[in-house]
Amino acid sequence: VLVLLVFFLIVVIAAVITITQGVRKITVQYAKRVVGRKMYGGQTQYMPLKVNYAGVMPIIFAWALLLFPATIVQYGFKGSPTANRIASALSTGWPHYVALAAMIFFFSYFWVATQFQPVQIADDLKKYGGYIPGVRPGKPTADFLDFTMTRLTFAGAIFLTLIAVLPSLLSQSLNVPMITAQFFGGTSLLIIVGVMLDTMRQVETHLIQRHYDGFLRKGRIRGRSFDRASYARGDAAASGTLMWLYVGIAVLVIAGVAIFLYGR
Repeated sequence: VLVLLVFFLIVVIAAVITITQGVRKITVQYAKRVVGRKMYGGQTQYMPLKVNYAGVMPIIFAWALLLFPATIVQYGFKGSPTANRIASALSTGWPHYVALAAMIFFFSYFWVATQFQPVQIADDLKKYGGYIPGVRPGKPTADFLDFTMTRLTFAGAIFLTLIAVLPSLLSQSLNVPMITAQFFGGTSLLIIVGVMLDTMRQVETHLIQRHYDGFLRKGRIRGRSFDRASYARGDAAASGTLMWLYVGIAVLVIAGVAIFLYGR
């Protein structure tokens, strides 16, 4: 069982890292313009739209709103069979999962609607001479960005729902203690992986600024395979190598804590 849990943990962490860093790159081209004697623009850039734009916030809001009524019913109406049934339905079972999924979807779209501003982005692109190929500037660009973000949010909400219900399903199917199953999903896994990825990005940025030999060369990341010869030449590790580095570190930390709690 322990080997199965460790393998499953690796798969879950790899999926969380992939979705957390997953983006949809929107091609943006800038028209050429002459300012004085210099010519600006004429470049192609990419606008990254994250799949999991809301992060961990929808799960936190959903759990808070879902557990609050159950707590009020449980402690406000002690001894009532009806209150106990309502509290049990809101805490476990398929009504709990359905309500949790609905709230996660709602707060995912709510967060994107309040934080992502496609109209402002479209106006800024038009102001600086940028446009998306095949899409007219202005309102069509805003509609395109809104439609694209809506589809990405749907995929991100499905991912958050699976991560939220995974600890409960794992605890019920494999009889794993709930305190250990929490490390296989929920907000704890998202926060731990997010913090580790942010730490690695900060370290990578620091190395880029310092032009550190052995990890970087000529101040930028190179997409080459990692071997002894390239390491001796000072080439950078490939993005795939960095991804497996993230997975390895996360597995070591979370597996150690999970095994310790499972042993107790």
